[in-house]
Amino acid sequence: MRRPVRAPVLLSYAGFVLVGINAGVSGVLIPAQMADYGVDKATIGLTFFTSSTGFMLAGATTGALLHRVHVRLALVIGVAAYALGAVALAARPPFAALVAVQLLIGYGTGNLEAVLNVYLTELPNATTLLNRLHAFFGVGALLGPLLAAWLLQSLPWTWVWLVLAGLCLPLGLGFLLWYPRRAPAAERAADTPRPTGVFADALRSPAVVFGSLFLAVYVGLEIGVGTWAFTFLVEQHAEPGVVAGYTVSGYWLGLTLGRFLISPLATRAGLTPAAMATLCLIGVTAGSALLWAAPTAPLATAGFVLLGFFLGPLFPTAMAVTPQVVPARLVPTAIGVMNGLSLVGGSALPWLAGWLAQHSGIWTLMPFVLVLSVVQLAVWRLMIARSTATPAPVPVPATD
Repeated sequence: MRRPVRAPVLLSYAGFVLVGINAGVSGVLIPAQMADYGVDKATIGLTFFTSSTGFMLAGATTGALLHRVHVRLALVIGVAAYALGAVALAARPPFAALVAVQLLIGYGTGNLEAVLNVYLTELPNATTLLNRLHAFFGVGALLGPLLAAWLLQSLPWTWVWLVLAGLCLPLGLGFLLWYPRRAPAAERAADTPRPTGVFADALRSPAVVFGSLFLAVYVGLEIGVGTWAFTFLVEQHAEPGVVAGYTVSGYWLGLTLGRFLISPLATRAGLTPAAMATLCLIGVTAGSALLWAAPTAPLATAGFVLLGFFLGPLFPTAMAVTPQVVPARLVPTAIGVMNGLSLVGGSALPWLAGWLAQHSGIWTLMPFVLVLSVVQLAVWRLMIARSTATPAPVPVPATD
């Protein structure tokens, strides 16, 4: 990696650690927030809707934002929005404001995810870099619960948000000092239309439609398994709670390791990113079938780890191939839209898995996952096959 590029890439990893920590702390903080405000689970769940709205808003506006400002300022806007929201939560606002402020938190994390994905797609060896980027989300998601639980031993929940706001300061300064000042290469094209035209064109692109559907199914599958695997192992395989908990951790660890390891191995083997993703999708489908048929708890445990391992590279690889399946001028908007709409699947499909488990039994989890795996594979092939776009050039980023 060239020296001018190294600092921005490392900062992008730090940004995704922050996004992962944010995801990890939320579940730990909910009981403390419910007790503090005297609300029930359904009421505190309103924060999920406002945060998701902010996240999708960030995805929908990424292309327009990068059209108007350089990548450095776009990232600073995202960090500032998140920091402002974190400071507001640290002040323990009234409950209505607590719900509303989640718009800023969702926008900040959505902005960082989309803009950093756009930036890294332009770099050489983008597939490996993007897989590492998303692996650091997993690192943050593992650290977040530990940080929140440690602080809650002696401090109120608001301190967690104060610490997260503090982490934004060095990150924002890093973006200002070391990130390039230019807009993405795709937005420098002479034929770039107005942002509204870019957004409409992106929504009409078959590759963007199929890419959004692919990521929605992917995120729904990933979160659905992570949410319901514990219940599946305890009720379907009679595993002790401790063992089931370790198995779920193994699933997330497998997902993180897959993002670190599979792309470099595929590069050495001479596989294209699209071919690598296809093999991973086959692995996910096979792993889902194994979990459905697994007659013993140890096989089920191994199946969850392998499932996570093969799932890991799919999201970042979909981002990496986007410049090859849509016209160059649509790349930033396409990535933002795909990233934002992925959250629809991440909300709806885990709920559907829970509804099926409630009405028919937890055994339905694995056939449900298998169906989603097959749908993923079919949509991926459509995303690649329907594209007629010319691959975008891969520039070397300027340092100033």
